[in-house]
Amino acid sequence: MTQVRPMRADARRNYERLLKVAAEAFAEHGENASLDDIAKRAGVGSGTLYRHFPTRQALLQAAYVGRVEAFGARADELARELPPGEALMAWLYELCVGTIQVRGMKALLGSAVTDGSTAALTACGTTVRGAAGRLIEAARAEGFLRADLEPIELLRLAHGVATASELADGQGTQIRRYLALLMEGLRP
Repeated sequence: MTQVRPMRADARRNYERLLKVAAEAFAEHGENASLDDIAKRAGVGSGTLYRHFPTRQALLQAAYVGRVEAFGARADELARELPPGEALMAWLYELCVGTIQVRGMKALLGSAVTDGSTAALTACGTTVRGAAGRLIEAARAEGFLRADLEPIELLRLAHGVATASELADGQGTQIRRYLALLMEGLRP
């Protein structure tokens, strides 16, 4: 059994600085922000960045894990406050808006819905799929959704709605309309 040693104080500071700078860089430049620039702005070498985050996807996930966990928590809040169908619609709307407004989020959530296998799941993907699954199950029980809809399918469709709305006007103003059209096709 291997023991995990706690991070040294300087390594912890580097890690936290990298996350802060990465979130800023992804917000400015999207998911293709320069990793070398992120390392430089954080005051560390590229080797330090890659030691903590071996891939761009790992850094993107670490930078946004808090936001994605908030989406998961929000699903549960909406489920307590609204009827199941309304809770699902409200959550999908918020998820689509977040996908457009937070640069880099589309790539992160897109990777969560690309592969249906559990092998490809990240912590962020697990959170979003779990939230969608809970909301879908309740909406199905209410008779709001068809019985054969899988959470991964709805997340892929929502990702498409966000993309389509962004293409329409760059602002996402069509999200509600596109979600309504989508849901009509998903009813039993």
